[in-house]
Amino acid sequence: MPHTPDPHDDDGLDRVPAPKPVHYAEQALLGALLLEPARLADTEPLIAHHFDSHTHAALFTAIRTLPPPDPAAHAKDTAWLNAVLDHARPHARGLSASYLHALIQFCPQPKHAAAYARMIRADNARRILRGHAERLASTATDPGLPNPVAATLGLADDIGRVLDSLAEQFAPHPGSFPRTALPPDVPRQAGEEDLDEERLLLATATAYPAEVQQMRWLTDADFLLPLHAALWQSITALVHRGDMVDPVTVLGEAQHRRLLTDSLTPKDLMTLVSTPAGSPEYWGERILRRALLARARAVADRITAYTDDPANTPHQLITGSRRALAELNSLHTRWNRATTPAPSPATRPSARPTPAPRAGPPNRPAFTSARAHR
Repeated sequence: MPHTPDPHDDDGLDRVPAPKPVHYAEQALLGALLLEPARLADTEPLIAHHFDSHTHAALFTAIRTLPPPDPAAHAKDTAWLNAVLDHARPHARGLSASYLHALIQFCPQPKHAAAYARMIRADNARRILRGHAERLASTATDPGLPNPVAATLGLADDIGRVLDSLAEQFAPHPGSFPRTALPPDVPRQAGEEDLDEERLLLATATAYPAEVQQMRWLTDADFLLPLHAALWQSITALVHRGDMVDPVTVLGEAQHRRLLTDSLTPKDLMTLVSTPAGSPEYWGERILRRALLARARAVADRITAYTDDPANTPHQLITGSRRALAELNSLHTRWNRATTPAPSPATRPSARPTPAPRAGPPNRPAFTSARAHR
């Protein structure tokens, strides 16, 4: 028979979540400092901002602010403890003298203050990294931003700087890569407008193959539809070999790659690559932009998973996050190549103009060969 909770039984009530390990580290450290204020020197470079509890941060600030007492006098009276309480109470009104004494009683070993401080700093590093990852995920998926790529890449750079700073604070150790089970990447939604952009790229790339020579920044992994990715590989293979490029030669290359099926007939494929509009670079940038934002979201989810795993040490968080960020950095490099115009000999790097959005080339004869544009 299923057990029906008794309304008078405490087991039927919602419980307050158990405190995290850092809560006890903060209590132990404050107890050590209240008992032996000279231990404050062992806590560097700990600051109040590192504490998870606002109340504990206020107490730590008071301890750091007030002059330390004479050890002999401190052992005999509570004058300094009272001064700490008076200093902290305006910033944490729930504080009481009994809580300060409870902290002193809780501390196992005041001489271990440095170890408690390291635990607090490690937990703060986890929270900081998680906060940055949450902002990265939010920005990469915000449809209302005027320039989401710039904002997303700026936040990715911020994470890189945070990781560099943390690496200076926490020493490496063996087994530094986290064993966290990572969440699968969120499936990329292929809207009809997105697929139309991929189709237009294939058609314009077939019409203007010379421009494809400069588009090594776009890869098949950037496409939403595997068929489109395979057709892009077919077109770029023809271009880079210097072969003639038109709908018929693309059809031949697709046949060699076993892309023709009952659902994709030769006529279907030729129709797909025979309706150019705009320029290949324009559609390619839009495809790369979408892939970059999707990768940023996946990187943010991965870093969040690392920070949510309490088994990870700070160095494991740093190592795993850097590896995740490297995937986004690769897309960042390709995005810069796609959006930065090639400088002319008369143009100095310091005087390069800001690249304008590509709206498409003027009308010109189509289906020229890659060799003819060399």
